[in-house]
Amino acid sequence: MTTSLLDRVPVVPVVVVEDLAHAVPLARALARGGLPVVELTLRTPVALDAVRAIAEEVPEVLIGAGTIVEPKQAALAVEAGAGFLVSPGSTPPLLDAMNETGVPFLPGVATVSEVLAAYERGLTELKFFPAEAAGGAAYLKSIGGPLPQVRFCPTGGITPASAPDYLALPNVGCVGGSWLTPAAALAAADWDAIEDLARAASLLGAQQ
Repeated sequence: MTTSLLDRVPVVPVVVVEDLAHAVPLARALARGGLPVVELTLRTPVALDAVRAIAEEVPEVLIGAGTIVEPKQAALAVEAGAGFLVSPGSTPPLLDAMNETGVPFLPGVATVSEVLAAYERGLTELKFFPAEAAGGAAYLKSIGGPLPQVRFCPTGGITPASAPDYLALPNVGCVGGSWLTPAAALAAADWDAIEDLARAASLLGAQQ
């Protein structure tokens, strides 16, 4: 039985790689810390190469591509080795393109109407973005009333302090966290610090 994307780790690291040389040691540090699922955002010129490097050299990590904002990016990301896709929002062409790849994907939603549009397509696992700005844990708790069959990975503005509030909700499987790869640690190639942050994050789900 395949484990849902939402049930693999309590926190999915959301990372931006500016330096291709950082990709592999970063992924290894996150895995050592207990987070072997990584969303690498397609926001930099080296992002696809970074996905490819991690897929080839760190097989213990399930590497996904985030910030899918154009339909063509879906196929490019999967060709590079992405095992899942994440988009910040949803449009029919974008949903079609991600679905056609055959890999799991989390389309972004921020309103009840967007959740319903995805649900009408048979999609029940979604990204809630931008989580804090769009209403936070209280908003997702409210959505859980009429739509208990839909589950979320909220991302955007979440911190180690607020993550447990989301993870306590029955319709939240995991959260996306950008705090795991602080700029200073990346600049210093301080993989031990990132491993420590990952280890602390990996325990958040056990607190529920």
